[in-house]
Amino acid sequence: MRLLNMRVVPWLLLILVSCHSTPGNKRAHFTPENTRFSWPVSSFGLPGNWDGYDYLVLDIKVSSPQRYHLGLYTGHGYTEISIYPFQGARITFPVPLHFFRKPFTEGSEMADLYSHSLETGWFNIWDVKTGPLYKVDSVVLRLEQPLDDPVVEIYGITLSKKKVIGKVIEPKVLVDRFGQWVPDRGPGDVCNIDQLRARWNSDDSLLERQKDLLQRDAYGGFPEKAAKAIGFFYTKKIGGRWWFVDPLGNLFLATGMNGVSPGSFTRTKNREYIFEEMPPQEFMHRREGEAPRVSYSLWNQYRHYGRGWRQKWKEKTVERMQTWGFNAINWSVDDLNDTMVYAKFLYGWGIEEGIMGFPDVYSKDFEEKADKVAREQCAPLKDDPRMLGYFLGNEPVFPGKESLVVDAFLAGPETKTKEKLKKFLAQGDTPERRKQFVYDAYRHFLQVAVEAIKRYDPNHLILGMRFGNLNISDEMIQTARIFDVFSFNRYTYTLPSRKLDHVYALLDMPILVGEFHFGVPGRGLCPGLVKVPDQEARGKAYRNYVEHAFAHPAVVATFWFLWRDQPVTGRGDGENYNIGMVDVKDLMYRNLVKAVMQTHQHVYEVHKGVLQPYSWQMSFR
Repeated sequence: MRLLNMRVVPWLLLILVSCHSTPGNKRAHFTPENTRFSWPVSSFGLPGNWDGYDYLVLDIKVSSPQRYHLGLYTGHGYTEISIYPFQGARITFPVPLHFFRKPFTEGSEMADLYSHSLETGWFNIWDVKTGPLYKVDSVVLRLEQPLDDPVVEIYGITLSKKKVIGKVIEPKVLVDRFGQWVPDRGPGDVCNIDQLRARWNSDDSLLERQKDLLQRDAYGGFPEKAAKAIGFFYTKKIGGRWWFVDPLGNLFLATGMNGVSPGSFTRTKNREYIFEEMPPQEFMHRREGEAPRVSYSLWNQYRHYGRGWRQKWKEKTVERMQTWGFNAINWSVDDLNDTMVYAKFLYGWGIEEGIMGFPDVYSKDFEEKADKVAREQCAPLKDDPRMLGYFLGNEPVFPGKESLVVDAFLAGPETKTKEKLKKFLAQGDTPERRKQFVYDAYRHFLQVAVEAIKRYDPNHLILGMRFGNLNISDEMIQTARIFDVFSFNRYTYTLPSRKLDHVYALLDMPILVGEFHFGVPGRGLCPGLVKVPDQEARGKAYRNYVEHAFAHPAVVATFWFLWRDQPVTGRGDGENYNIGMVDVKDLMYRNLVKAVMQTHQHVYEVHKGVLQPYSWQMSFR
């Protein structure tokens, strides 16, 4: 979502331009038996016709940071979005109504398209049903699988004709000097630097005891030579099961990690007052004319290691990953690539500025861009044995939305692709033909891109496009034949075995799981896309997911997302998930790490089929 360049109006004045004030408070106490609450809009003093209004403003307080669904019954049926308000504070939470009215197309991947940040949390518009808001009947709040008896207090709901800035009403200070959430302390939180140093020392002592429990070669492969060594990674099917083969000729399964870095930034614009203390300037990132983005995780690294902290962080992090059995990284800082096996994301195809992730694929400019990407990004890596392979993109948004892509192209600027599209539709404009055009254009994109990569680097694997899930057509799945590996992200408690078997039957090629995670709500952090009740359950969920994945003959990689918890006040798009192996202070989640190591100790036997995978059933009762 692009922020409007306009003067910030004081919060009180904005409330005065709202439509109505609420006649009374509403309270929703969620339990396993009560997961849905509904109120007529009239009970908030609101009209049924919302034409002319631009914002729906909640005055709200939530006791637990979980994924709440805010729904509306309208003249075109039921529609809803997901909201993630700050925990334990009374806030205003403004939602732009245009997300309910018409499809949003400004994004090249799923996170861009669906997640949007606010000053007081964030929201997600995944699968929202859009339409006019002239006949709104009621407001719904629901919560799937509630944990910790969450309570939502709604002090009021208003409509506004002007932009509203989210505000924290009380308490004002929400984030302490270590990046921890003030309204909800929990295990692992510290009150002072002496406590934090003691915890770091304790983690170091535990890490020392964990060493040498895993037997791996220099690349993280299994020390059993079973194939020809060619100096680079490749794939091989042995005894009906797919494997990576590492540069030494040893079998290799990627138990990988996304986003390994010393820290991440969160924005402070319009909410500077919620931070107890700002990090020093060196841990801020400023754009001209904007409030800084700040990183408490970087500040904590400096507190931990002092001068030369970045190199010391690198050494400690590599030691941790290798000790715990993570042998590959993706989307991580480049200075780890000389030590860890890494995958490379390629950028510059025109995806980011394209229409719903589609560059102008039929233009001469696209061919030149593809050649430039490969020449500049692939050629320097062609002799690197630690490079696993290339990803061309992440979670494309167009599968299943082909007609919307066509509409966006037709409404967009004059391009070669638009010219070709108009000629194609002149012969017949049907949903099937629109889908055919999008698929043909996508295949053309892949052909040009892959040829460019192979031209400059014939040594490394093409790991593909990481699809956002497996809910894609067979035709889209079969486009992956141009790759060496079929890749997808899947956030669930376990992989869908029937769908996985179906993909394997279509392709008979190795499969890579690009992202998954589990999280716990609390301490200001949302649980992530897959929720579990506590940190011990995160470990059990990891074991169940990864071992069942590698029990499949085609799966050769699983990559956890993310190395570190996201900031409590959110990354750029607002996400603030408890999904790290370590927290903002660089302290390990011990129950999770213990379970991770147990899985990595025998994942080889699981994939060979000589050991049954660990099984665990999630229960919220």
